[in-house]
Amino acid sequence: MISIITGDIINSKSSEPKKWLNTLKAVLTQYGSQPTQWDIFRGDSFQLETKPEAALKAAILIKSSIKQFKNMDVRIAIGLGEKTYSSHKITESNGTAFINSGECFDALKKTTLAIKTPFNAFDTQINLMFELALLTINNWTPTSAKLIKTALEHPEFTQVELANHFETTQSNISKGLKRGGFDEISKLLHHYNAQVNML
Repeated sequence: MISIITGDIINSKSSEPKKWLNTLKAVLTQYGSQPTQWDIFRGDSFQLETKPEAALKAAILIKSSIKQFKNMDVRIAIGLGEKTYSSHKITESNGTAFINSGECFDALKKTTLAIKTPFNAFDTQINLMFELALLTINNWTPTSAKLIKTALEHPEFTQVELANHFETTQSNISKGLKRGGFDEISKLLHHYNAQVNML
């Protein structure tokens, strides 16, 4: 089983692409090479292949990267399934993972993060958790997004090291992580991984 993330940038027209495009590419590159594992198409849409257990962290990293820019966000659909046809371009590969990701993306209406797998009970439970997590994520300021992104990319950093990185105090970091829901997001990632490994 693999995971395919399909996404597009919200309010991409209102911001200079060179600002957010390089940031997006930097995150996608952590998961593989272009255009086999990821690609950007139609200017502000993208697709990324990851292991199923890595998909949610990748989605949250992408969100935190884009939300660093004022008034910007990203819609993300995660599809789990098989890959039955491999092309050198991810956008031309196929299988149930791609179909689930595409259908999930087309169904995104008011929400900006959802998952579709071959397992309905799993989807119902995890999508409810995503909706609850978005209550916090949707309210990230650019500063919160930057902090959450750095904390996710450097799990080894202590709050003191994060404070040094951002040239601020440890108590500001502590408040920022709390405001951004970092502990709850970490628990969600842990729970998601455990559930995926049981599928």
